[in-house]
Amino acid sequence: MPRYNRIRIVLAEQDKKSAWLAEQLGYNKSTVSRWCSNAMQPSVESLFKIAAILDVDVRELLVSTKEKG
Repeated sequence: MPRYNRIRIVLAEQDKKSAWLAEQLGYNKSTVSRWCSNAMQPSVESLFKIAAILDVDVRELLVSTKEKG
C-alpha cells in the first residue's frame, strides 16, 4: 500500500504518540491510529488541524505525488 501521509513520522520526530494526537483533536484513538498506519486518510480539514497542533506546515504531512528531476 502506498504511503500518502507522514503523520506517524512527524509524531515520532516530536516524540509524541498517536493517542496524544487523538486527545488533542478530540478524535477516537483508533481513527488516528488508522491514519498513522495509512489504513485510511484524514480529511483535508483534519490535516490542517493536525498541522496546527503539531506546529508544522500541512505540506510536511503529505507525500509528494510528483517525481523530482
